[in-house]
Amino acid sequence: MIPVLKATLPIITISSALISSVGAFGFRDPDPLDAKATDAATTVVTSKILENSQFAHQQLDDELAKKFLDRYLDTLDGARLVFLQSDIGEFAKKQPNLAEATRKHGDNSLAHFIFKRYLERLDQRIAFITEQLKQSKFDFSSDETFAYERKDAPRPVDLTAAKALWQQQLRYEYLQEKLAGKSEPEIVKLLTRRSTRLAETMRKFDDKAVLEFYLEALAQVYDPHSDYMGPKQLKDFEINMNLSLIGIGATLRSDDGYCKIMELVPGGPAARSGLIKAGDRIVGVAQKKGDEFTDIIDLPLNQAVDLIRGKKGTPVLLNIIPAGAIDDSARKVITIIREEIKLEDQQAKAQVIDLPAGTEKQRIGIIDLPGFYAGEGDGKNAPTSATADVKKLITKLKAENVTGIILDLRRNGGGSLQESIDLTGLFIPAGPVVQTRSLEGRVEVGKDRDGKVFYDGPLVVLISRFSASASEIVAGALQDYGRALVVGDTATFGKGTVQTIVPLSRVMQSEGIIPGSDPGALKVTISKFYRPSGKSTQLEGVKADIVIPSLSDMPEIGERDLENPLPWDTIAPVKFTAVDRVARVLPDLQARSGKRVSSDPEFAELKTTIERFEKMRAEKSVSLNEAARQKEKDELKARNEALKKERLARATPPSPAYEVTLKNYNKPGLADLVKPKSLPADDEADPDSDPQIDPDSGAPEDDIILKEAQKILIDYSQVLKS
Repeated sequence: MIPVLKATLPIITISSALISSVGAFGFRDPDPLDAKATDAATTVVTSKILENSQFAHQQLDDELAKKFLDRYLDTLDGARLVFLQSDIGEFAKKQPNLAEATRKHGDNSLAHFIFKRYLERLDQRIAFITEQLKQSKFDFSSDETFAYERKDAPRPVDLTAAKALWQQQLRYEYLQEKLAGKSEPEIVKLLTRRSTRLAETMRKFDDKAVLEFYLEALAQVYDPHSDYMGPKQLKDFEINMNLSLIGIGATLRSDDGYCKIMELVPGGPAARSGLIKAGDRIVGVAQKKGDEFTDIIDLPLNQAVDLIRGKKGTPVLLNIIPAGAIDDSARKVITIIREEIKLEDQQAKAQVIDLPAGTEKQRIGIIDLPGFYAGEGDGKNAPTSATADVKKLITKLKAENVTGIILDLRRNGGGSLQESIDLTGLFIPAGPVVQTRSLEGRVEVGKDRDGKVFYDGPLVVLISRFSASASEIVAGALQDYGRALVVGDTATFGKGTVQTIVPLSRVMQSEGIIPGSDPGALKVTISKFYRPSGKSTQLEGVKADIVIPSLSDMPEIGERDLENPLPWDTIAPVKFTAVDRVARVLPDLQARSGKRVSSDPEFAELKTTIERFEKMRAEKSVSLNEAARQKEKDELKARNEALKKERLARATPPSPAYEVTLKNYNKPGLADLVKPKSLPADDEADPDSDPQIDPDSGAPEDDIILKEAQKILIDYSQVLKS
């Protein structure tokens, strides 16, 4: 899973390191190249830059070429349902010298040969599915199961084996829709259209689009964050990085044919609605109430994005499988009004909370920082920078005599490197914050140099698997200095690399090549981040001092889940003066938190949900017995209703919490109370989703994690005084 990495990628000046040995293409001509020669030149340039822009400086050899071919095949057929084993053998024989053909001659004929075969197999699959839907009577009384996880499964041996797989998947999809309440005619129409639409869509791709698939596969063999982008994709990237949707404020990813919500943009309509969250999958889109939903399963992501985008102020209806659904038959429909994301909602904000602590009350501060933004402004209506805004909030928190501060980075995907350095500097006197190593091995040290500590009190940094890039720099530096207690998920995302955009036309022109059309660009990795201690933030991320159980703390969320991640490593530490406030008190704090978590009924519920999730991940299959599946749904519904009653029975009034924003931070006193979240009405809750995951079920997961972090902060402030 890819997080939202908000740092703007620079367009770099092409260095000799990136274009060394890129000459002698054999394409030199005073006139522009024709289409075929342009594609060949693009292929050669792409392979050469990738060889010279990665830390391993790995040449495209036969071993890497095999991974390249496998990656391209999985790009087209990730579920391994379309291509036959005989196809794979034929592809290998068709281009036995793939590495040399690619890097020396720019031969991309194999891409088009494979794509043509892919379309042929899709036609066979459509014919089979259409016939089955016309003639078959679907019975779901047997004990058959469907293995939906086919990432590493063998491809079907022959067409007979493929048809058996197609039949089983069709039965799976049919049962999902039946359990979701659709009638037989509706299901037949939906699944017929779904199967034919994929082929119709793929046939619209021209040779340039096929080359884009091919070179994208090549780039991602080197590094999951490297990418080839055709002209249109580059334009979309420049307009809106990472498919951040215009209108609802969400980041999407294609996941096994589903359009999956990866992150909600702070302040966006989706986030403010409380009706959708990371992990939800959108399966249908309608433009107004009463319209028929457009099924978007297996629809290319860019087309799904186009359906969800729209004019400001207009509604969009989303048919969603909640992240906590027991299976894919669970659906809910939500309506979101497309709006412009308000600037102030993306800025840092804070709360002041009065918590009970024995016979007294402890006042603490919480700063929610959604990103490390940087910009120019007057400080009133526009953000000056994340650091400047956090500094204003801390000023208010200090004026209110808080005993400690929580810096919440759980949803912070990164941003400005300089801001991460400056913000860390608010909590340390001076010293190194981050080391950046280039491709050539040069190390630059980013330092805080002001010699001042703006806030010197107890500090807790709250992290999750979604904390990435610049967030990891801050958390890692404060942990190295012993300045802050890091709590939350086991570790952060582990994105410790920097990418840049390389326009291929610039490289070609420097070599005297005039492409006949725009050859696109490469996004390549150019440097890695390291902590002051010399540890990389890549892959391993920043590990929490105290782990608080949560559903986001899953192995599938993070750099390790991506294909071909760069390794974790270390470099020499730099000299810095640690304050070491954490090490001596950490065992005591860990014991206190562990005791609370083990006896808390909310965490007990969460533990049960985590165990259920782990069981589902391990099984990677689902029953095709309708009665058994319906029983599971009924049991989950009853469980949810019981849990809701239990929560209501043990609910206590929340501690008083006051909002501190950049609009009210300089006003005297505290007046803006935070409205407590309430459980939804019975007709609003989704009975088919797990109450720990789905926000519509009144799930307390975020609340219990934050509450435990607050208790850890109080413990921390007390033991520091002793």
